[in-house]
Amino acid sequence: MFGTIMRKKVSDEKLANVFINGIFTSIDNGFPVVAEFINEDSAFVTCPNVSPGNSYEFSLIVLIGNLSFLESSFDPEQADRVENLIYTKLAAIYEMDLYNFKCLVKEYRTLMSRLNHPSKNVLYAMSKAIFDKYTLYNFQDEYFKRMQAPNPLFLKRLDEVVENFIWDWDAFFKKYRLD
Repeated sequence: MFGTIMRKKVSDEKLANVFINGIFTSIDNGFPVVAEFINEDSAFVTCPNVSPGNSYEFSLIVLIGNLSFLESSFDPEQADRVENLIYTKLAAIYEMDLYNFKCLVKEYRTLMSRLNHPSKNVLYAMSKAIFDKYTLYNFQDEYFKRMQAPNPLFLKRLDEVVENFIWDWDAFFKKYRLD
């Protein structure tokens, strides 16, 4: 009972800031590990040479995947308010106007959905989008390369890595409550 009283109140604005800063911190700290994981994985015949500094595609995929989870963690009205604040802030970060940023998000969501069809699992979609955006197809053995499909064993390992970049809403709500 005291846990609900002691939680800090947080506004939609503050929530958007905490979410964005948390996601970018995890990407900044974690992408070099992800790049190393990809470059050293035994599923690739030749090293993909993903640069630890080339996190642009990864950051968009992680952001968009987490936005999908945001929608299921709030009531629809609050999710829309918070999501709009996040979009506005991210558009500024990516130096884009809001319309073009939303178009970019829609483009990535469409890609993730297409690559992951018929599954609706966001985590799997994120891994498949990373595989596609970093064009890892051509570094695989001949069989998967010809099929232009990710090696399922590698994808499973990548799912486990990407899962570390999913925002933990349960932990957040144990510490904070919304205004």
